[in-house]
This record gives sequence, C-alpha cells and structure tokens, in this order.
Amino acid sequence: MSEVRGDGRRPWWRTPLADWFPLIREREEQVFLGLALAIGAITGLAVVAFILLTEKLGMRLYPVGSVGWRRGLIPVFGSIGMGYLLFRYFPNARGSGVPQTKAALFAGGGRITFRTVFGKFFCTSATLACGIPLGREGPSVQVGGGIASLLGRSLGLSTEKVKALIPAGAAAAIAAAFNTPLAAVLFALEEIVGDLHAPVLGSVVLASGAAWLVLRLLLGNHPLFQVPAYKLLHASELGLYAVLGLLGGLLSAAFTKVLTGLRLGFLNLPRRTLWFQPVAGGIVVGLAGFFVPQVLGVGYGYVGEALNSNMALKLMALLLVLKFVAVTVSYASGNAGGIFAPSLFLGAMLGGTLGGIAHHFLPQSTATSGAYALVGMGTLFAGIVRAPMTSVLMIFETTQDYAVIVPLMISNLISFFVSSRLQREPIYEVLASQDGIHLPTHAVRERPAKRQVKSVMRPSEENLASSMSAESALAFVRASRFASWPVCDEERLIGMVSRSALEGAAKAASSPALAEIVGRGAFPHLHSDQPLSLALERLGESGLDRLPVVSRADVHQMQGVVSLSDVLGGYGVATNSANRIQGAIGLDGSA
Repeated sequence: MSEVRGDGRRPWWRTPLADWFPLIREREEQVFLGLALAIGAITGLAVVAFILLTEKLGMRLYPVGSVGWRRGLIPVFGSIGMGYLLFRYFPNARGSGVPQTKAALFAGGGRITFRTVFGKFFCTSATLACGIPLGREGPSVQVGGGIASLLGRSLGLSTEKVKALIPAGAAAAIAAAFNTPLAAVLFALEEIVGDLHAPVLGSVVLASGAAWLVLRLLLGNHPLFQVPAYKLLHASELGLYAVLGLLGGLLSAAFTKVLTGLRLGFLNLPRRTLWFQPVAGGIVVGLAGFFVPQVLGVGYGYVGEALNSNMALKLMALLLVLKFVAVTVSYASGNAGGIFAPSLFLGAMLGGTLGGIAHHFLPQSTATSGAYALVGMGTLFAGIVRAPMTSVLMIFETTQDYAVIVPLMISNLISFFVSSRLQREPIYEVLASQDGIHLPTHAVRERPAKRQVKSVMRPSEENLASSMSAESALAFVRASRFASWPVCDEERLIGMVSRSALEGAAKAASSPALAEIVGRGAFPHLHSDQPLSLALERLGESGLDRLPVVSRADVHQMQGVVSLSDVLGGYGVATNSANRIQGAIGLDGSA
C-alpha cells in the first residue's frame, strides 16, 4: 500500500514519474516499447550477475578437488541460513518463481515488489552457490518480471500496461539465461501468457533481443553448451529416440509426482518449522555430494561433458538417480531455485545412459551417447515443464543444426503425451495450487461472464477465530441469521464451518477448537471473476448457505462472502423467493 502524507499527497519518492511528466501518459504506447528495451537490458545485466555470482562463489566454497567435509557441510549450512532469510524477510522468494510470476500477471495486478526481486536474486544466488542442485532460470523469470513491474509502476503506467510488461521481463530472463532469444519469446507466450497470439509479442521480442545483446557484449558469443555436429547414422535410430521419449515421459511424471507429493508433506508441517525445512534438502545434497561431487550445484559443466560423450556410462546412470533425489527433496523442502536446469540435467543423463547402452551393443548403427543426451535434454524439458515447442526451438538454437529437429520432435511428442496422461496437471499448476494460487483459465480471461461473483459479494460478517472452541463458537453465533461461517487464523481464512458441525462437535466430551474441526486442507470457495452460475453450483455441492470469495493470488486471503440470496438476487430473483428456494434445496448448514 502506498504511503500517504497528512495532506493526502504521496511523498515525492513514491510519486510516479507520469505525475511529474504528463507526456508519459499521453504517449504511453511509445513509452511502453522503449521501456521494453530498457527492461531487456536491465534484466540481461541481472542475469549476467546471477551467472557470475553463482559460478564464482561456488568455485570458492567447494572448489574442484576440495575435501569431502566441505562438500557435505556447505549445502547444510547454506540451506539453514537461506531458509531463515526466506522465512523472515523474503517469503515470496521461495521456490521456482514461474508460478509467482504468472500469479502477478493474472491475479496480482502486475505487482511484484522490490523486496521480492532482491530476495529472489540474493537467496537464489547464495543457495545455488552453496551447492543446492536447483536452477537459476525460473528465479530469473521472476526477477525479470519484477524489474518490469517496478519500472512500469514507477513510471505510472496503467495496470494493464504494467501487466503486459511482465512477459517481456520473463522473456528477457530466459534469453539471457539460455542464450536463446527465439526460444525465450516462445516460452513467454507459451508458458507465461498461455497464448501464442498474445498482443504483447512486440514488447516480448524487443526485451528478449535486448537481453541477448547484453549477454553477448558482457560474456561473449558463446552458446550455453559446446555441442558437436549431430548425425543420424541410421533410420532405425528413430525407434531408439521413441524409446527415449517413452522413458522421458515416465521420468517426467515420476519427477512431478514425487516433487509435489514431498512438497505437500512439508507444507502440512507446523508453520513454525518453515524456516528450518530447507535443511532437509541440504542434508540430502550434502550426503550425496560427499561421495559424488558432480551432484552439487547447477551442473551445466557435467551436462557439457555428457553432450560431448566424455562421461562414463555408470556415472551418468548414478547421477540420474542421485540428482533426481537431491532435486526433489531440495525443492520440496523450500529452497530457492527452479526446475529448468534440473530437467535439462536429468534429460542429459537419461539420454546419455540410453545412448551409451545402445552404442555399446550397436556401435555401427547408433550415434555416441552425446547425441542422445542432447535429445534427452529437450525430452525431459517437454515432459516436466510442458512446453514442447519451446523445447524444440531451444535445442535447435543451442546446436544450430537442423538434423536434430526430427529426432527431437519424435522424442518430445511422446514424452509430452506420456507425461500428460500419467500426470494430468502440469507441474507449475500443481505448485501454484499448493501455494494457494488459483489462476484463471484461458476461457475466463478471454470471455468473462456477464454476471460475476464480484457483482454480488459483500463484506464478511461474524468471522470465527480458529482458536475458539465449538461450544463458545455456538454461543457467539446463536442469534445469527446464517448457518455457516468463515474460520480465520490470524486474519487468514482456513475454511468454513456449518451450524450442524458446531453442534456435533459441542456434544463431544472435550469441545475441540475450530481449527481441528475445519482442518488445513482444501475448502469450498469462489473467485470474484467467476460466473454466478458456478457460484450457484458450488453452493449446492457444498451444502452451505454461503461461500467465501478469495483472492486468486492467495486462497487464504478472503475478499468477501456470497450467499444463495445474493446469487439469486444477481439474477433478479426476490429475497423471499430466494429464501424459499434455499429451504427447498436444503442449504441450511446441515452438510
């Protein structure tokens, strides 16, 4: 919330530039395109700093050939320190950053704070430098989106223009992180916006190109991986690439299920343990790194070895298993970092292992393991991130070789299909849902309903504290005209409780607290942009006489409530008729 002085005006340092220079609003379109270039350049600088900081600091903390105790302890101490900072100062900087960026775009009015940007950059850099094997690309997306949000709001652009800048910042981050400007544009449209025909294409292209140029000027004209020329030795190899796609789809689904399942378990632990949870990932990484140093860090150097067929078959198979465990536990326990780099690493090891086995038995008709490692990278990326077109273009930009396209498309398509069948929800949607972020569907964004929940919702009355006993809660609501009430824990909604549930609990020998009755799981709710027809349906399904309206960016942030009378009133049905309907269909809190 903006700071306001006693005379009703904001201090000068919080005043948008458009208030000082009205020409900014008069020429918002021109300013918008110029700002896209600036966002690309600044994001490019941030990503270059990200790369240099994680690599240089990592080399100092656990240099090549360092003693085992350093490799074992540094991830543990790093995860403890960063876990406390994330809990105490930067709660929005945990995890990948891609779901949070999408939440800012679709549910947060394009707002990403400076604290989140700084915390994401600092905590992720320190976490990766300490050897936690997560990626910097996902966090870079949130940093790029945050830079776009900060610049757009500081200039005083409209909310819609600020939101339109966020995909530009995300594209700039990917362009600089992977050195793939075309794939960055496609990723921003395919994953962040969810629409390849989005009108933000121009700004996304400008920002991506600017970030790529900054990267080239500062770090040179070097691809992310040095890859030898790809060759398809025999047509029968396409069958092996199909097998790689099948294995990649199975591994992608397993990765998503294990990571999200473990994460749900950590999220269900008491909140007071939140700052300490990341140490679980640090311990696992430390144990693995003590014996196998290649597990530590992002690991792009070892990916390069696999792509050039310079890694032993047994080591690739071992790293596939150890990295899988280390990444899933590290991310699930709350360490800062993304899943882009781990998906590429796992894909390279899976492809390299399969290719090494195939080349051992069929040396004349199969390529070396490096070719399969290359295709494996795209295969896992397509299966885990669910961005198959971005995957194809990214590998092509990395190799600049058309020969890899057909095997890559075959493997990607199969991996995407298998992963989608075994794990219906994409990983970013599951992670967002676990964080209480409910993003609107494409249909809701494109065709909003004429009658929406926000038109009839009203402020919540008679909220109950989670610490209240069932008996005291009954006494509190005895004269209420409602039959169900929101239950809040320190102003955060945790669920709804009905009169019948309170009466049943009050009859118990020891009247339980409302937190025990409601639990901490999912609860029926609505969003303000949803249609009234859906509200009517959910009221009937829940058996409650009213439902909470919550924020899409945080399901525990209540914006209001909606009752059956409110919904029917939105359709023009009189209140007395609504009450008769409510009694007829049994919305009396008995369920």
